[in-house]
Amino acid sequence: MECMTRIDTVTGVAVQIDEPADPQGTIVLLHGWPDTAALWDGTVAVLSSRWRCVRFTLPGFAPGDAPGARTLDHVVELLHQVVLHADGGRPVTLLLHDWGCLFGYHFLRQHPERVTRVIGVDIGDAGSRAHRRELSLKAKVGVLSYQLWLALAWRIGGTLGDGMARRMARKMRVPAPPQKIRAQMGYPYWITWTGMYGSYRATRPFKADEPAMPMCFIYGKRKPFMFHSRAWTAALAARPGCRVMEMKTGHWVMLDAPQAFHSALLDWLGVA
Repeated sequence: MECMTRIDTVTGVAVQIDEPADPQGTIVLLHGWPDTAALWDGTVAVLSSRWRCVRFTLPGFAPGDAPGARTLDHVVELLHQVVLHADGGRPVTLLLHDWGCLFGYHFLRQHPERVTRVIGVDIGDAGSRAHRRELSLKAKVGVLSYQLWLALAWRIGGTLGDGMARRMARKMRVPAPPQKIRAQMGYPYWITWTGMYGSYRATRPFKADEPAMPMCFIYGKRKPFMFHSRAWTAALAARPGCRVMEMKTGHWVMLDAPQAFHSALLDWLGVA
């Protein structure tokens, strides 16, 4: 099926829209660190034959973006405006990964009427009591180490900060091109650990019974630690219309096993 691609500008941000002739609905895709909207190229190629796919690069993550941190309210309001623009205000499906989950889950709390379904990739109830209890001491040190390192890289900035961010990305085997990774992308970690710029306290861990709509959670099991608790996935899987899928991948499920990931998406989108 032929798909038309266009770039719209929403509150000063470039938004790519890939649209078939007769879309079944709209899917808004949001990435995390240290990616851009290009993370979803393969996914959009599959989904855009049936759905309108809408994506943008998080503010501060795109080349040429002004330096500085973006507040939670800023990012969530941008997502809100993109959703309103995407399909004339009709509810959309959210497809979220990494920091995109944090921002998307918070948007869902504020604007549940704008969302019909949600797909979370690899980030569940991260930071909850249940999640912290399941993390080993080694895992807790690992989380603390990489997040504080990236927060410090953001604070230092410049060539040194970029080098720090790329060094951590290599250590974590991040699939993003090294030359596109910059310290500036680390502001969410700085805000998380310092509480500056309004903090992210309002986000709080995402509960399995929060979304009133169907939710699919897909995660990779080949990681040093998880970003969800077993209790959370069990509670989510028990809800009607919801599904939990484990894959033999790392954090970047859509890149590690694209065929399996896309098959899972299509299957769930077809029955949910």
